Amino acid sequence: MHLSPLAAASLIKAAGVDPIMQLSCRNRNRIALLAELLGAARLGITSLMLIRGNRVPQGFNPRPRAVFDVDANELIRMASKMTTDECLPDLPDLYVGSLITPHAPSPGWMPDKLSQKADAGAQFAQTHICMDMGLLSNYMKFLVAAGIPRRLGIFVKLAVFSCAEDARWLRESLPNNCIPETLIQRLEQAQDDELEGVKIAAEQIQKLATIPGISGAHLVATQNLSTLCAAIELAGYGPASQGSADESTHQMQTQSCAH
Repeated sequence: MHLSPLAAASLIKAAGVDPIMQLSCRNRNRIALLAELLGAARLGITSLMLIRGNRVPQGFNPRPRAVFDVDANELIRMASKMTTDECLPDLPDLYVGSLITPHAPSPGWMPDKLSQKADAGAQFAQTHICMDMGLLSNYMKFLVAAGIPRRLGIFVKLAVFSCAEDARWLRESLPNNCIPETLIQRLEQAQDDELEGVKIAAEQIQKLATIPGISGAHLVATQNLSTLCAAIELAGYGPASQGSADESTHQMQTQSCAH
């Protein structure tokens, strides 16, 4: 999508929703990035996802040149500095985050890059789509051992698939997405693949609640946005089950957006 993230976030906020605005180092130099950060703060957009950005997608002609004037850590540092900059008439109360990729660490691995993001001022980290709970659980053991969850909120991105084709496309289009073949086969074999996608997402939300160090789930829908609510309800975290959720020792937080 090519709409300005600041414009999109402004429209979402005007509709009564608190947006998380994503900015990429790929498309803007430091002056443009700072302008976007200041604009967001002035408009009351306080949640930010600050990332390096992927390679320029195919299909652009003439092909644009990636900028990368700053890296993700420097962009996070720029945003964090704004919260204490006495030159600003109003200090914004920003909630700054970045992306992480769960993987299978080797023995002795330390999450140094994530620690550097926390040092730069990041307050939360969101994974790429990760629906391999075994891999995620092992990865989180390393983060917990390093004390990362005490410094950053960790949110895991889950997808609510409408069909097997959507799942395959997401896995193939972005190599950092982790979608096991067994889940895709479940979608292919289901009589109602959209309903099966809701069931899969609900199961994954419930499993996240058992993994130490995870703060919540970030849900994306591949087609039908109503499946987000259905998955949350089925997992037991909707309005109908709010009472029991409040009593849970591990209160899950859910945020939803659509790509």
